[in-house]
Amino acid sequence: MTSEINVTALSVFIFFFVLVTVMGFVASRWRKPETLAHIDEWGLGGRKFGTWITWFLVGGDFYTAYTVIAVPALVYAVGAYGFFALPYTIIVYPFVFLVMPVLWKRAKEHGYVTAGDVVHGQYGSRALELAVALTGVIATMPYIALQLVGMATVLKALGLHGEVPLAISFIILALYTYSAGLRAPALIAFVKDIMIYIVVITAVAAIPLKLGGYANVFASAEAAFQAKGSGGLLLGSGQVVAYASLALGSALAAFMYPHTLTGIFASNGGNTIRKNAVLLPAYTLLLGLLALLGYMGHAAGLKPQSPNDIVPMLFDTLFPDWFAGFAFSAIAIGALVPAAVMSIGAANLFTRNIWKAYVNPQVSHAGEAQVAKVTSLVVKVGALLVIVFLPTQFALDLQLLGGIWILQTLPALVFGLYTNWFRAPGLLAGWLVGFAGGTWLVWLNGWKPLHALAFGGAPVTVYIGLLALAANIAVAVLVNLVARPATSRA
Repeated sequence: MTSEINVTALSVFIFFFVLVTVMGFVASRWRKPETLAHIDEWGLGGRKFGTWITWFLVGGDFYTAYTVIAVPALVYAVGAYGFFALPYTIIVYPFVFLVMPVLWKRAKEHGYVTAGDVVHGQYGSRALELAVALTGVIATMPYIALQLVGMATVLKALGLHGEVPLAISFIILALYTYSAGLRAPALIAFVKDIMIYIVVITAVAAIPLKLGGYANVFASAEAAFQAKGSGGLLLGSGQVVAYASLALGSALAAFMYPHTLTGIFASNGGNTIRKNAVLLPAYTLLLGLLALLGYMGHAAGLKPQSPNDIVPMLFDTLFPDWFAGFAFSAIAIGALVPAAVMSIGAANLFTRNIWKAYVNPQVSHAGEAQVAKVTSLVVKVGALLVIVFLPTQFALDLQLLGGIWILQTLPALVFGLYTNWFRAPGLLAGWLVGFAGGTWLVWLNGWKPLHALAFGGAPVTVYIGLLALAANIAVAVLVNLVARPATSRA
C-alpha cells in the first residue's frame, strides 16, 4: 500500500465520516425521551428498539470492522480454516431464538440492565455478580482495541500514519456516545450496514471479473497454499474437530458479551428478538462473501506486510480512488458502531454491578447515567492506550482469551432462566475453574486457543473455551451436590 496520501479517497472518507459524526450528535434528539439522565434511556435506548433498528444494531456490533479485516486475512493466511466464522454465526441464531427472549423478559420485568443484574437477581450473590461483571468488562476491552486495529489499517491505506488520526476519530466517537448513548450507534448502524453491503456485493461481483473469474481465484489460492506448504481450500483431516469446536464455542460465547446483550436488552419485546434471529443470518451470507476476498488476494498477486492489509490493498489496487475511499469509510464506520456499543455495555456493567453495588448503593437514576457516561469515556481511552503503547499482538491474544473468559459466564447467566437447582457457590466455583483453567491452557499452548487431547490414538485438537466450559459446569454440579444436603438439613 502506498505511503502517500490518496486525496480522492481521503476526501470521500472524510465526507462519510463527517456525515456519521453529525448523525451521532443528532441521535440525542432521535426518538427523544423525557430525559437521557437515566441508564435505561442512555444505555438501552429506552428498551424501545423495534425489529429493524435491532437488526441493524445487533448486526452492527456483531459484524465489526475487525471482522471485515480479519476474516479475509485469516482466509488469505490459512485457507478453509478461516471460514469457521460462518458456521458459528449460523449456530448462534437458534440459541438467540430460544434463550434471548427468555432473558429479555426477565430483564424487562425486574428492570435489569446487565448480565450482572440478572445473576444477582437470580442468586442474590454479590460475589457471583462481581465475577460476571468483571469478566464482561475485561473481555470487552481488547474487543474495542481490535476495532482500533481495523480503523488503523484503513487509515494506513489512505496514507495517514501515526496515532493522531486514530485518536481524533475516537475522541469524536467518545463525545457523541457521551451525548446520545445507545441511540448514536443505533442510528449510525443504518448507514454503516448499507455501506458494507454495497462494498462487499460490488467486490465479490467485480473483483473476479478483473482476475479471470472464480475458477482462477480458487486455482490461484490453492497454488499459493501448496507453494508455502500450509493451508488449503479444504480442511485437513486434523482440523475438523478443531474447526467444529471453535465454531460451537464461539457461538455460545457470542451473545454473552456485554455489547450483544445490550442490543438484546434494548429491544422492545421477545418477538422482536425472535424475528431478528430469523433475519440476522443475512449477515452470515455477507460474511461468507467477504471471506472470499482472502482468496482473491492470492489471485491478485498481492504481497501484504501483514494479512490484515489484504482487504485495503484489494480496494486500493483494483478499484478507482473514489470507491476505495467509500470502502475505507464503510470499514472505519464499522469500527465506530461496535466500539460505541461495547463501551456502553462495559460502562453499564461497571455502573450497576460495581459502582452501585460497592461504592454508592443509593445512587440516583441521574447519578447512574452520569457514572456510565464517564466510564464509557474511560473505556475508550483505555482501549486507545492499549493500541498506542502495546504491541497489536497483545490485543489479539487478549481478545482470544476474552472469548474463553466470557463463555464462562454462560452457566450463571443462562441456567437460572430455566431451573432453580443451581446455587451461587457452585456457579462461582465453576466460573473460577473455567476462567483460570482456560487461561492456563491458552498460556500452555503458546497463546493459541486450541489444545490437543490424546484418546489412545492420534491427538484431537479442541477449542479451549469448550474444555473450560465443561470443567466449569462439572465443578458447579459437584459443588451443588455436596452443598445441597447441608442446605436441606439446615
